[in-house]
Amino acid sequence: MASDVRRYVQGCRECAISKSPCHLPSGKLLPLPVPNRPWSHLGVDFITDLPTSGNCTCIFVVVDRFSKSCRLIPLKGLPTAMETAELMFSHIFRYFGIPEDIVSDRGPQFISRVWKAFHSLLGVAVSLSSGYHPQSNGQTERKIQEISRFLCTFCHGHQDSWNQFLGWAEYAQNSQRQPSTGLTPFQCVLCYQPPLFPWSGEPSDIPSVDYWFQESERVWDSAHNQLQWALRRRRMTADLHRSEAPTYQPGQKVWLSTRDIRLRLPCCKLSPRFIGPFTITEQTNPITYRLQLPPEYRIHPTFHVSLLKPHHLSVPLSTELGVAAAETPLPLILDDGLAYE
Repeated sequence: MASDVRRYVQGCRECAISKSPCHLPSGKLLPLPVPNRPWSHLGVDFITDLPTSGNCTCIFVVVDRFSKSCRLIPLKGLPTAMETAELMFSHIFRYFGIPEDIVSDRGPQFISRVWKAFHSLLGVAVSLSSGYHPQSNGQTERKIQEISRFLCTFCHGHQDSWNQFLGWAEYAQNSQRQPSTGLTPFQCVLCYQPPLFPWSGEPSDIPSVDYWFQESERVWDSAHNQLQWALRRRRMTADLHRSEAPTYQPGQKVWLSTRDIRLRLPCCKLSPRFIGPFTITEQTNPITYRLQLPPEYRIHPTFHVSLLKPHHLSVPLSTELGVAAAETPLPLILDDGLAYE
């Protein structure tokens, strides 16, 4: 009986859309690969909805995933895809070279054909985060939090002057020692730490070019090993609060969480927790799946496994409205009447 009840409840549509799972979020941490050199793998995003300061209302943030170095570019407003590509060339590519991979969210600038074609011609891979899962670009999101806290500390009383402190915010971020590498971004990229204030000491002799390259390689190797160690530590810590992800196959149906989807219903507390079921069309990576959504759903169809729940076929009732179903067993004739196994 317990097995039959469990199977019946799992296949109940009303239970599936109304009940939230009580287990840990699905999907172990799948971190991005560790780069081998500075400014080869980047993360980009925007800080928006800022008060006007020097005719600027947003910040374009570019983060190097190797050294954790950042570039903060003030803008008058959200740029188009072509303007964003030109900003990347003017402020990043011409100083640090063309990268190998760029991670971003699914903003309109980053999903446009212009952005993809621009980087495709340069041989740069464009990686987009899965739907409603900003952790895919977690390093950039974390950097945005630190920058926002810095600006809030200095500008909370006069918020229209944040643009004046943006250069110091970038300098401070690039001078801060990173726990993952054990170095500051300046040390990791330039192999030395510029002083925060004028230095009165006598400069040392200029080293040879060979020594500079050897020292750079030593610093980068050390940073790479530190990053791998920090990645293993972060992965172990994150997996303590996550469960193993269920394995889905293309063609299988799943329920989709409504945690980040705005439903046109008056009360969120009484709204369904899941919608669907939807068919899986593709497995993008071990923890990301693409669903076949209806055309009227104006959201990207790729989702993290933690937002999905397996769909179970409903168990038909043995009798419906007094009519015996096809699989109803033959009755046993007893003295007190008919009985069913």
